[in-house]
Amino acid sequence: MKYNDLTVSANTRPSRKGRGISAGQGKTAGRGTKGQKSRTGHRKMPAGFMGGQRAIMQAVPKLKGFKSIHQKAEIVYTDRLNDLKGKVDNFALFEAGLIATPYQKVKIITRGDVTVKVDLETQFASKTAITAIKKAGGSFKQVKVPQNKVSEDSRKGSKSSK
Repeated sequence: MKYNDLTVSANTRPSRKGRGISAGQGKTAGRGTKGQKSRTGHRKMPAGFMGGQRAIMQAVPKLKGFKSIHQKAEIVYTDRLNDLKGKVDNFALFEAGLIATPYQKVKIITRGDVTVKVDLETQFASKTAITAIKKAGGSFKQVKVPQNKVSEDSRKGSKSSK
C-alpha cells in the first residue's frame, strides 16, 4: 500500500443550523414549519409519546399470545413403529432417526396400522395408539424422560466447587 493510495475522510466541521439563508440551513433549520417538533425542547418527550393521544406502548399488546415454558413432546406415528422390533424406548427411536434427541418427551399418535409386536416404553401415547399396539400383540409402559448423564455430572460438579 502506498501513501497516495490511502483514502481518508475529510475532517468536516459540524453544520451550524439556523444561521441565515446563505448558510444553507437557515430560517427553519431543516425542522419544517410549525408544530411541536419544530420547537425547542421537543427531544425531551418520552419514548413512544404520540402528541397526547394513546402512547404506542399502550396500543401494542404487551405479550404476543401464550408461550409455554414446557418443552413440547416429539411426535412419532404408529405406522413408523413397523420398522422396529422388540423393546422400543427413546434411545431406539433416536437410533431409528424418528426423534431428534432421546432426552426429550415422546408421544405416540395413531396413523396407520401396527403390524409388528412392539414393547413400547415412552412418556405418552394416545388411547387409540395403545389399543393398536396391544392389538398387534405388543405392550405400552409409561416411563420418565431419560436424563442425560453428562448434564447431571456437570451440575453436581458445579455445586460441589462452590
